[in-house]
Amino acid sequence: MYDQFKTRAEGVSAEVHRFDTKNVALDFIHRFLKEEGIADSENAYALWADCPFLEGIDRKALQNETAGLKFEVSRELADKARFGISQMQWALADTGTLAQDSSAIEQRLVSSLPTIHIALVPTSGLLPDMPTLLTKTNPNDCGYLAMITGPSRTADIERVLTIGVHGPDRLIIVFVDELGGAS
Repeated sequence: MYDQFKTRAEGVSAEVHRFDTKNVALDFIHRFLKEEGIADSENAYALWADCPFLEGIDRKALQNETAGLKFEVSRELADKARFGISQMQWALADTGTLAQDSSAIEQRLVSSLPTIHIALVPTSGLLPDMPTLLTKTNPNDCGYLAMITGPSRTADIERVLTIGVHGPDRLIIVFVDELGGAS
């Protein structure tokens, strides 16, 4: 299913990566942020929403290593962030779509306002399709189901495609085998 998801997601301009462990994924994220010019200034910093991936990680040490990495999420900060990092619960192989219970506003802020969204996904959350996802969710427990398929895109009446108008213009998807989570 991973290969099918990767093909579909890359078909809508997402970038897809897969790592065995959280440590290797964290190294990739750290390197990516540095290469893309993370800095502790407006339109250059990163916001990382609280998520299971961060369990057991020394956030202070990570911030000391990566100037411009922040873990306190607010609308004001998200509006001026270049990078937003969140953890998604599921990925749909047939469409290359990510899905998550986004009842926590921090998840929505970091996945929709910064120009680059880094989405962490437990490989065990890879599902074949929407009907399977709907068997995993309960409307009584999920106040806001968010679905993301590639970077933000829109086309005007003349069908001129524009990327990033209503959300991030880049979507970096990072699958982590060790992460576990939704199955």
